[in-house]
Amino acid sequence: MSAVLEEISGSDHAAIARAVAAGDRPAIIRGIAADWPAVAAAREGDESIAAYLAARDNGKPLTVLVGPPETGGRYFYTDDMRGVNFGSEKMPMTALVERLVALRDRSDAPSLYAGSTPVSESVASFAVENPLPIDTGVDPRIWVGNASRIAPHYDMAANIAVVVAGRRRFTLFPPAQITNLYVGPVERTIAGQPTSMVDPDHPDHARYPLYAEAERHKRVAELTPGDAIYMPPMWWHHVRSEGAVGVLVNYWFGQRQDRFPFAALMLAMHSIRELPGAERAAWKSWFDHYVFGDGATHAVDHLPPHAQGVLGPPSPQRDRMIIDYVVGFCRSGGSG
Repeated sequence: MSAVLEEISGSDHAAIARAVAAGDRPAIIRGIAADWPAVAAAREGDESIAAYLAARDNGKPLTVLVGPPETGGRYFYTDDMRGVNFGSEKMPMTALVERLVALRDRSDAPSLYAGSTPVSESVASFAVENPLPIDTGVDPRIWVGNASRIAPHYDMAANIAVVVAGRRRFTLFPPAQITNLYVGPVERTIAGQPTSMVDPDHPDHARYPLYAEAERHKRVAELTPGDAIYMPPMWWHHVRSEGAVGVLVNYWFGQRQDRFPFAALMLAMHSIRELPGAERAAWKSWFDHYVFGDGATHAVDHLPPHAQGVLGPPSPQRDRMIIDYVVGFCRSGGSG
């Protein structure tokens, strides 16, 4: 059983803005790109969308992941977890889409997947010709390939993903379900963020029994050309792509580049995780007081502004003091 995913009309820009501003739950945005020329080309067939992209190719080589037929399009670790089950090649957009069209009728076709390429570096006119009706302030990225299955992962930025060609099935899990998703290595990842070891299409409940609880909270979005999905930061999502020439464009936005939450987590694991239980509990009180709890809003009200230092309100000076303190502390080996 899965929870219901909110749907918003792509023409209701006010509702989209409210959903993005709330930032607490994902939503399907139906038909937001229904009038895009690229979507119109996709509706005419594989050759048409392939020609559309090839005509705008600037010739820059793309990194294309190549999965052997036996992987079933699932980009993942090898069975012994010493590597990954795919390779990579370099080719321009024109060569990629021509190869995708040539492979579409082959039962033994490999999976090809070029992802996260800024459109300004590959098909520069795409963003101008196919504008998102809401302003995210970022350069969109394009994802092109045939059938694929991307393991559950998360983004640290908000994300609007628009299906241009093919079909996409998003299976989402709230951030709190991390405890039931059996996360893989956090520093040696497949393609960026840590991923779940569970295959939502074929879950092994004997090996991953807690995943049954995650399934109770999952939300599923079936998207066709012109549809989009909004995903708040940190929501886990598994993505299945269907079609001989699948195209998706996404917009990551709202992430501050001067914040390093994952690095903070890694440092906390190094510094706190192995402490005795009583000490961990004591540090949890500090984190609750200064970071997570209600006390964070009045933790320094009793100090005059000139004495608050790193505990003071946000400012470039305060942020610099914090970074300098952490860097200096790490360089000294924790002795200063």
